[in-house]
Amino acid sequence: MWKIAVAFVAFAALALFIIMQAGDKVDMRGESGGHETTEQAAPAAPAAK
Repeated sequence: MWKIAVAFVAFAALALFIIMQAGDKVDMRGESGGHETTEQAAPAAPAAK
């Protein structure tokens, strides 16, 4: 049981160290994939009668 606690503390310390070293460069947006969607769909043409 104590091994789990030591592993958790070590992992948390490593994660905090990496986050502190990265500073404001950490991207927490999830699955953004590094691409931005800027194009918009064209409006639909009205149906002819």
